[in-house]
Formats: sequence, C-alpha cells, structure tokens
Amino acid sequence: MKIKSISSYEILASGGYPTLETRVELESGEVGVASIPYGVSAGSHEATVLLDGDMSRYNGKGMLKAIANVNDIIAPEIIGMEGNDQAAIDRKMIELDGTENKAKLGGNAILSVSLAVAKAMANHKKVGLYEHVKEVFEIDNNFTTLPHPMMVVIEGGKHADDTTDLQEYCISSISADSVKEGVRHVIESYHALKKILKKNNLSTNVGNEGAFAPNGIPSNEAPFEYIVEAIKAAGYTPGEDLAISMDAAATEFYKDGKYDLALENKQLTSDEIIAYYEEWFKKYPIATFEDSHDEDDWEAWPKMLKLCEKYHVELIGDDLTVTNIKRLQMAIDKKAISSILIKLNQIGTLTETVQTCLLAREHNMMTVFSHRGGGETNDTAMVDVAVAVGSSYIKVGPTRGERISKYNRLMEIEREL
Repeated sequence: MKIKSISSYEILASGGYPTLETRVELESGEVGVASIPYGVSAGSHEATVLLDGDMSRYNGKGMLKAIANVNDIIAPEIIGMEGNDQAAIDRKMIELDGTENKAKLGGNAILSVSLAVAKAMANHKKVGLYEHVKEVFEIDNNFTTLPHPMMVVIEGGKHADDTTDLQEYCISSISADSVKEGVRHVIESYHALKKILKKNNLSTNVGNEGAFAPNGIPSNEAPFEYIVEAIKAAGYTPGEDLAISMDAAATEFYKDGKYDLALENKQLTSDEIIAYYEEWFKKYPIATFEDSHDEDDWEAWPKMLKLCEKYHVELIGDDLTVTNIKRLQMAIDKKAISSILIKLNQIGTLTETVQTCLLAREHNMMTVFSHRGGGETNDTAMVDVAVAVGSSYIKVGPTRGERISKYNRLMEIEREL
C-alpha cells in the first residue's frame, strides 16, 4: 500500500479557467485521482489557491506553479509512504509548506494529493471513499442517516450580475424519507420557480452554480416570496416538507463598517442588519442562515445567534470559520454560531477537514458540506466525506454537470447502503 507515483496536471474547472488534477498510484497498482475546486467568493482566511500570475496564460489564472509544487516538491517526499497513514501524509505536506495558510505550496496543490491518496486507498480496499474515510479516521457513524439536499435556486451577490445583494437562496429538504425523494422534492420546486420568475417578467438564465440568476429583482426579500410560491406550486408545504436556507455572504457587501445593500440603497450597522433579517424570520420558513455578518465582525455574531435561536434557525459560519479548527474553536468560545459550513479546499487537507467536523460534532453543531461557486469540478469527494462525518446537508446547485454529479453520487451512496 505504499505510494509509487504522484503526478499533477491542469484541467478546466466550471468557470472556464484551469484547476489542477492529481493522480496517485500505489505499489499495488490502484490509482486515485482528485481535482480541486476554487471559489469566486472566498473568505480571506482560507488556504491559498496558488495561481501563476502569468498574464500571458489564462489571464494569470494558470496552475503551473501549483502543479510544479506537487510534482517537484511534494511527490519526492510522499512517494514511499504508506497510503493508509493519511494523517502522516497530510502532516508531512503541512510541514513542507510551513505557512499558516499554505501560501508556499498552495492549498490547492496539497489538497489534490491528500484526496488522491485517500481515493487510491479506497480503491485498494474496494470500498467507497466514505467507508475508507470513516475507517482511517475511526469515525463513529453507522450511516443510518445521510445528508439532505440544500439546493441553491436563486443566486446573487458575487455569483450573478444586477441581482440581489445576498448570495444564495436555497431550498432544503427537511422531511423526505430518503435522499432520492428529497432531491426530487427540491428539483420539482426549482422547476416550479422557473414559471414563477417568468410570470414576474424575470429572466431564468442560470449563474455560476446552476441556479437562476435573474436581473432586475426588486428587493432582497422578493426571492423568499417566489420560493414559497414555488414550493406550494410543486405540491409541498413550506416549513414542513421544504424550507429556505440562506447564504448572505455578508463579507462581500461589508464596507467601511456598514452593510451596504446597494439594491435597496441601505447602509446598515451590524445591529441594524440583524433587525433587517428578523423581518424575514417572522414571515418565511427559514431553516438555516449562513454568513449573516462579516468574517471578522465577531461582536455581531453572538447577537445574531440569539436571534436565530429565538426563531429556531441554524446559524452557519462559512467565511467566519473557513473549515479551520482554530477559527471554529473561537466561534465556539464566543458562542457565535450553531453550525459550520465545510469546504475541503478552505483548509487544504482531508485530515484537517475531518478534525474540524469532529470538533463541531463534539459540540453538537451541524455540519453542511458545500460546493464552490466559481471553479467547481466533477469530483465528488466532498459528498463521500460529508457522508463519512455524518453531515446534515450538502449544498450544491440544481443544474450543470459539475453540480448534479454531487447529488448523483449521494443517491448512489444511498443505493449502496
């Protein structure tokens, strides 16, 4: 089970720019291949996505530096190591990098090797990646429940032009007996939403994440009305069968100490935007709310959590916590959130991702695994890891091949179990 070879190369990601894919081969002949996404909307505390900066190739967004780091620096150190010792392999790469945010080698380079090793080992053992991750990290999980779909249906913010200030409006399955039925319920509502948007003279073009990105939406609240109408039109009960999940991505519109809602010409303080959100909590079946405030507006988050608890809404940290165990511990200490979003490339190794999930679990916090908006790939490792750690939701868009591959993998795992 020792690692025989490692090679990395460029492929295209969903945004039309490159990412890297890495192939790991074991001495026994099994192979693991992993491709790494990146986000257009990304927190400043995330692991570094190392880009070339060479404007003569892909407008500076090539991945040749990261690839060279895999092939020339990481591979010579990792080849010969035991593939089953995931923690040691990840630790070795962290030491080789030597920076807090993996700026030297690139979080994208390191994660590609980390995941490819895990996939090669799963193939060697002839088990699903989720089963291997459970075994290698000794996770107590009997797979009796699988993550529910949290499907982005309207996108704005950095993911679309001339639309809402807030980034993602999602429909989440809350009562379906199976993943397959949960996916169906949400997709049917998504298609109903298309008719409602057309009725309101809004475009039904899709954005980065395969969700509708209609320009000319009259307010940040209007999508809630459209979504509730769509859920009903599809034959389901809002708040019982399906609920709304929000990602404000507030860091993106936080300017000079105020939350700048350009669509409505409002500049709100941290406390004022909490009152702004509360009006929605009073009127709509909101189950989760993500990134309500800026990634470093620590004083506001505990206040927001109290509001969420009042309305039985899960408050999710994403840019605040960036799948980082240290920032999660800060959020726990400050009573800032009740749930955490997980993106593997935010931290850059499988081991650190799992450790963060297990810390959340120790504190009875929900985990939600998420795609990336701007540069996603067809890789489905995020789904397997979500299943392994017992995540509550998987947040992905409803169309485009790189999105639906995640739901198809989740339904495949359900069939296997």
